[in-house]
Amino acid sequence: MTDGSDEHQEATVDGQGSDPRPRRGFWFGLVVAIVKPFMLVFTKPEFTGRENMPRSGGVVFAANHISHFDPFVLGFYIWECRRIPRFLGKASVFKLPVLGRIITSAGQIPVHRDTAQAADAYRDAVAAVERGECVGMYPEGTITRDPEMWPMTGKTGAARIALQTGCPVIPVANWGAQEVLKSYTGKIRVRLLPRKTIQVRAGKPVDLSAFKSRPLTNELLHEATEVIMTAVAETLGELRGETPPKELYDLRKTRKPVDGEETA
Repeated sequence: MTDGSDEHQEATVDGQGSDPRPRRGFWFGLVVAIVKPFMLVFTKPEFTGRENMPRSGGVVFAANHISHFDPFVLGFYIWECRRIPRFLGKASVFKLPVLGRIITSAGQIPVHRDTAQAADAYRDAVAAVERGECVGMYPEGTITRDPEMWPMTGKTGAARIALQTGCPVIPVANWGAQEVLKSYTGKIRVRLLPRKTIQVRAGKPVDLSAFKSRPLTNELLHEATEVIMTAVAETLGELRGETPPKELYDLRKTRKPVDGEETA
């Protein structure tokens, strides 16, 4: 941390301060050149907690998922934290014309679910963390189905990477992206005007010390994941000024995925 309080962070959305920008390369630079002006013109960002995001070294940030728009919101936030995000995302997105080329060349990590390549994303994420990069994950695996839009239970990837590499896990909550783009409503609803307030907050690193130096069993990974998702929900509660539910919504116990929905 080199700058000051949340108030200072929130007042300087473009992240002006003493920390140098990371070298972004052509393709990620192209993403920044497109996304940042769009966000500043069409949204009102309120970014807090950036002092909790390490400025260097391998790190995983675990975020809640409320809209197909929030990867742009979170990518902008992480860039304003002086880091380059490496998101794990559905492999199908990487195959799209133009967009697929851009995000692949920008160093994002495809997830090939239910294929022989399924383990590649985990391997690539671990390698990125070990290179000192900032890896972003949506532990829920899909946009939340909680009726009040709280985070759901999570998958164990973030916990596994953190416990294997020893890197910190930063809980990140976002709110407001759902007002720009409502997802899984039967039709696309993009509402840019009037400008929507977009809030993002990073919490303090999740304390996983109770799980270190223990065998990485499924039970342990699920326990660690529960701790991570509780931290994400609490961070979202700080943004919303509300108390999150004691028990997170479990999609597996309620319904089958709809067409186009991410699965395990």
